[in-house]
Amino acid sequence: MHDGLTISLFDLMTEFPSEDAARLWLEQMRWNKGHRVCPYCGADTHQHNQHRGGKAGYYRCNHCKKVYTVRTGTIFERSHIGFRKWLLGMYYILTARKGVSSLQLSKHLDIIQKSAWYMLQRIRTAMGNDGSIILSGIVEIDEAYIGGKESNKHESRKLKEGRGPVGKTAVIGIKERNGKTVAKVVESADKVTAEGMIEEHVSENATVNTDESAIYNGVSKKRKHTKVNHSAKVFVDGMASTNGIESVWSVLKRMFYGTYHQFSKKHLQRYVDECTFRLNEGKCKNPVWNRMECLVRGCFDRQTTYKMLVAA
Repeated sequence: MHDGLTISLFDLMTEFPSEDAARLWLEQMRWNKGHRVCPYCGADTHQHNQHRGGKAGYYRCNHCKKVYTVRTGTIFERSHIGFRKWLLGMYYILTARKGVSSLQLSKHLDIIQKSAWYMLQRIRTAMGNDGSIILSGIVEIDEAYIGGKESNKHESRKLKEGRGPVGKTAVIGIKERNGKTVAKVVESADKVTAEGMIEEHVSENATVNTDESAIYNGVSKKRKHTKVNHSAKVFVDGMASTNGIESVWSVLKRMFYGTYHQFSKKHLQRYVDECTFRLNEGKCKNPVWNRMECLVRGCFDRQTTYKMLVAA
């Protein structure tokens, strides 16, 4: 695709001057060199064009006899929004450091706010990782609490259970020094949860940096563990620090205060995935295009319906 180090909005629209151009690129991303695979039965032979009302992009599988498009089984399924607008929405969410609100996106794409919200939530679903990331080397771990301050709440909404993390949602993050980040919304930032995340995402030969919190006391049993005593105003001790993961929380909270203003607990993981995706995929030679391609690959086989999003 594009050979430059980045791409402007004008360049993006030049690359996709029509719906057919956008559709063909998505088909190429999903089915390498047009070698289509049926999303219903998995057959990769005898896939034929099936024009409907003069429209291209419909295919029929001679094995299961079903008709499908590049939308089938993806975040685009059952959406009436054109592919150019989907790609433009991805561009906006990838290039906005603090994210883009559904209201602002609705103005950019000339769609209603409800559709823009639905689009953004589907895109965030595609940004989620599959849990296979393993971090090594020097690894930093920390927890953050997302939500409004009790002192700022209306009297009827105050929990009156103390200060600090009361009424907030916990997120535990792990960052490889100069590398990728994994962050998960958790019910409680406790020792069992922290150790479970470490076992899942940190190699045994890694050096783990944490603050002095007691939830990380079990790390030293299996991995080299160094602590930074923040309560004593020590933030860097030789190679030990948690500044990297704390910079992730800084970006997440700038999203919270600067753009979205509120994260519901139900959807918080999607916003966390949005933040970590931009940080993880932003350090490459050709950032925007590489991130676009990576995001589009995550769109396939991740069907997300509106009912799923609004379910309790």
